[in-house]
Formats: sequence, C-alpha cells, structure tokens
Amino acid sequence: MSTAIRKFQEKIFAFYRRQGRDLPWRRTTDPYRILVSEIMLQQTQVERVIPFYERWLERWDSVDALAGASLQEVLEQWMGLGYNNRAMRLLETAKRITADYAGDVLAACREYRNLPGVGEYTSRAVRIFAANENLAAVDTNIRRILMAEFSLQNPSTADLRQLAERCLPIGRSRDWHNALMDYGALHLTAAKSGISPVSRQGKFAGSVRQLRAEILRELLQKGQLPCQYFEGDERFPAALRGLLREGLCRREDNMLFIPK
Repeated sequence: MSTAIRKFQEKIFAFYRRQGRDLPWRRTTDPYRILVSEIMLQQTQVERVIPFYERWLERWDSVDALAGASLQEVLEQWMGLGYNNRAMRLLETAKRITADYAGDVLAACREYRNLPGVGEYTSRAVRIFAANENLAAVDTNIRRILMAEFSLQNPSTADLRQLAERCLPIGRSRDWHNALMDYGALHLTAAKSGISPVSRQGKFAGSVRQLRAEILRELLQKGQLPCQYFEGDERFPAALRGLLREGLCRREDNMLFIPK
C-alpha cells in the first residue's frame, strides 16, 4: 500500500470517528432493509428518505411481506418520494427474490442483472453494508472524493474502480464506505470541490416528471380517470407514454387505471 493511500484512509476514518452520521439503515445488517434504503437513496437526499424508509419497514418488514403487496399499495406508500418507477421495480425485485432465490437477498444481489432497478452499484452496496464483503463501490460521492483527493482529471470508470479497490481496507468495507459517504456529504461536497456529478436531475416544477406524479396521485385517490382529465396539458402525451411503457398505469379505451 502506498503512503498516499494509507494517509487517505487515516483521514477518512478520522473524519468518520468525529462526524459519522447515525442513520436508521446503519443500525441493521438485514440485506432486505439495506436494499430498501439503497433504492430509496437513488437520486434522493438522506433527510427525505428517512421517514419513508421507517414507514415502509413498518408496513413490510421482510422481502416476503413486500412480495405479497399490490402495486397500488406500494405506490401509495412511496408517493411523495419521487421517481415512482423505483417503487414498482422494488416490488418486482422482491417477487423475484422470493420466487427464484427463496428470499435470499444477498444471493440475488450477486446475480443482480435478474433484478429490476438493481444495478452494479446497488448490488455491491447491499453486499457491503449487509455482509461487509470486500468490494469497492463508486457512486457520485465517492467519485468526487477520489478525484479531489488524488487530483484526477476526467478519469475513466475503470480507473476509478481500480483506485477504489486499491484504497479499500480489507475487512472494513462497511465502515469504509459509510465513512466515505459522510465525508462526501458533510465535508467534500460538490460545491466545495467544484467537481460536478456526471449527470444532473432536471428541474421538477413544470416538468413531465411532475405531471407523471400528479397522474399517479390522482389515480391512487380516485381509482380511475378519463384521459380527458388532463386535456390541454401539453405534457400529457409524453407523461402517459412513459407511464404506460413502464407499467405504472394501464389504459382501457379512454380510461386510466393502476395495474393490478
């Protein structure tokens, strides 16, 4: 191990000892609970996620319990968190884990390509935080930290992964990634570092995404809606196409419904 990497590890762990956050998903090693937290944290700030996470687990405390839920129930519980297709994918993933992996979330995450909405980062994160597996995971925060601390300019994904693996303290993967997350969120922020994420969220107000959420909210409240309900909103055709394509709603003649 190089001196630079050793000093980097010491710096990150020292920060974590001083300012590490107490978050509800850090109080468990249950792979299902970790999976729920990771899906909720995609493109969503920690403070917003906490109450949704806690309410979700009060309703469905295991992957088997979630697998038995309906899409309508899941969307109702998720509504307000944003990117509602995450809820549908999490439900489908729970069903596959229960049916194909006997409820073993870790085993399923090792074959993550079979799980809707679970990519390589999420699969690694579940295995790291639930089982302390010696894996490196690079998200937006960790990318920014590595670039800033090692003075990297436009590194490739492969280069970042290789560096992250070299920096990983064997046997301490869970603590290491928690420490990196806190260092990036509380200290080395995008504003402070000047390093922008690879992709940015578009403006929500007035967007097609906003109308999609409104359509789903109305459907959950009323059960069904005529397409004319949104007549005159130029965003409606694009919003409806997306909802139908993703399976978040269905259309019969001129009426819209939440799928069974």
